[in-house]
Amino acid sequence: MLIRDKSVRRFGTRLLNLPCKTAGYVRKTLTKEHDTAIVNNVQDRGGEKLNTVITSKKAILETSRKLIQENGWAAISIRSVAQACKISVGSVYNYFDSKSDLIAATVESVWCDIFHIPDGRASFSRFTDCIEWAYESMRRGNEKYPGFFSMHSMSFVGEDKSSGQELMAKSWKHIQDGFYMVLMRDEKIDQGVFDDVFTPQKFVEIIFSLIISSLLRHDYDCSGIVRMVERILYR
Repeated sequence: MLIRDKSVRRFGTRLLNLPCKTAGYVRKTLTKEHDTAIVNNVQDRGGEKLNTVITSKKAILETSRKLIQENGWAAISIRSVAQACKISVGSVYNYFDSKSDLIAATVESVWCDIFHIPDGRASFSRFTDCIEWAYESMRRGNEKYPGFFSMHSMSFVGEDKSSGQELMAKSWKHIQDGFYMVLMRDEKIDQGVFDDVFTPQKFVEIIFSLIISSLLRHDYDCSGIVRMVERILYR
């Protein structure tokens, strides 16, 4: 039996066809304001009762990150995440078309978690403060997600790596944009340092490449790069 619910909207309204192999029925309602799936009277084949309310895609990614922390990347699959969330496999597929999509989105989620600026943190007054924060974030990220940086090396589990690489590039671009904003707000910088060739944007790209190199080597000592930047920017 198929369930057809024309009220479902995922990236625009479309017809939902779900094979009903479990007891009861599955009804999903998505709105722009509340990306929430509601599941009623559902049991899996083994008879285990599932959650009656499934939170959003964000909650699924939070569970995926927790699985990585506890068991590493090998623990991530559509079925394992569904079991950890106590939801049906089909519910995970409502948000992710494949294991590759799930892992790619989880990678982006981990990057955002690692480089998240806590609420209430004051703005960086100097560009070097931002560098020190980045290295400290990487150190804490390595402790929180063991093996993430080395596995990540920037290959992804699954057949389709392009989506993961695009999300990773998007995350890195966001971080670089933040570095650029801090650089341009640093009033202590000697503006004569930059010209048409050696631009602030180019400088940020160079610094970020050095940071990524340190990350892959698990080198969280930023003293050398901070001293170099101080000699270049502050005269």
